[in-house]
Amino acid sequence: MELDPLIDDRGTRIIVCCGAGGVGKTTTAAALGVRAAERGRRVVVLTIDPARRLAQSMGIDSLDNTPRKVDGIKGSDGGELHAMMLDMKRTFDEIVEAHADPERARAILDNPFYQSLSAGFAGTQEYMAMEKLGQLRARDEWDLIVVDTPPSRSALDFLDAPKRLGSFLDGKFIKLLMAPAKVGGRAGMKFLNVGMSMMTGTLGKLLGGQFLKDVQTFVAAMDTMFGGFRTRADATYRLLQAPGTAFLVVATPERDALREAAYFVERLAAEEMPLAGLVLNRVHGSGAAGLSAERARAAAENLDEGRMTDQGGGKTGRSGSPATSPEPSDLATAAAVSSVPEAAPTAEPAAQHPDVDVDDIAVRDDIDVRVDTDAHADTDTDTDTDVRHLTAGLLRLHAERMRVLAREQRTRDRFTALHPEVAVAEVAALPGDVHDLAGLRAIGDRLTAGRMPSA
Repeated sequence: MELDPLIDDRGTRIIVCCGAGGVGKTTTAAALGVRAAERGRRVVVLTIDPARRLAQSMGIDSLDNTPRKVDGIKGSDGGELHAMMLDMKRTFDEIVEAHADPERARAILDNPFYQSLSAGFAGTQEYMAMEKLGQLRARDEWDLIVVDTPPSRSALDFLDAPKRLGSFLDGKFIKLLMAPAKVGGRAGMKFLNVGMSMMTGTLGKLLGGQFLKDVQTFVAAMDTMFGGFRTRADATYRLLQAPGTAFLVVATPERDALREAAYFVERLAAEEMPLAGLVLNRVHGSGAAGLSAERARAAAENLDEGRMTDQGGGKTGRSGSPATSPEPSDLATAAAVSSVPEAAPTAEPAAQHPDVDVDDIAVRDDIDVRVDTDAHADTDTDTDTDVRHLTAGLLRLHAERMRVLAREQRTRDRFTALHPEVAVAEVAALPGDVHDLAGLRAIGDRLTAGRMPSA
């Protein structure tokens, strides 16, 4: 997949990064934003990630519902980067304040049911992400919007948010609660007292009378705004289908993540959403791919058992066997022995000490030389053992890495067999976490250079 042409194309106005949780959507979105800004685009990155890693990596103390300019971007041709984090409740509040008169807006904002709904009602986060995307696009202040979708398990949560909200607003329960407000006056109260007495009594027991009253008050206050919710949701949904929008499915080379990615690809195709391709994050590699896991493991076992054949210096046996040419340790021993005549006392000390046998002196000197030589040999043996253990450990690590590579390749092959039409960009795994702009640039380089390896 060629990502530089995608972000350079002025016709590309929205890039949506979607995928399962924990696959690197936030990092991918931020890296694309940095790269696009430094290539001359005016970019805003919208993230919904609660971990706030995006703010940290961009050197911003905190992100909120207002786009903030990122310093340190080396943009050309007016390129700049802004970043923001979706504040779900604040976005909902802004909608209310923009589409209701001050008195009604205050009644809604103070309503306990609204406060619960805006803070964590199922699907609200996804819907508000869609609302914020629509707002950013309508402002036309940025020529590229990069969206990091909510950390949801499936694409359904993001793509279906407008439809779910429409179904909720059009539901029988909501219509029933809205009916008294629509009828109005005494007729409305009569309808409420007669037509809803049984339902409110039952719901009052289940939910609490005050809660039901809060819901009814909220629905009455929001009545004039429901149509606006549906209209904007439908418009944003059409925006996601339009030319100029590109979806990037983000995954890791793991079975579960790629299974989710395959589902995303199929769902996007069914919804006629424009798919740019798959970003495969955290792909492992090896600089010694020619050494298989089996050979590395066998070599480690040979080293541990001392069965490694040494092909250097003419040696052909087990380690420690006699060599046909002298080893460094043999040369050291020979040097030590040859130095004995110079170092050892001669008959002169015997003449000075007639009670001492010259042969005894020679024997003691020979023992001293052997002890010294054995000490050198023990040191060499310990060093050789340490080197063998270290080498065996490295071989086992390599064998494990090669097994990981083989598993990742099999997983990728299954995905590409199911979806050969999907372009793929691979991002090599980094040794550490991304925590600054330099790290995001490195990810951007890998994103735009990513290729599927040849078989």
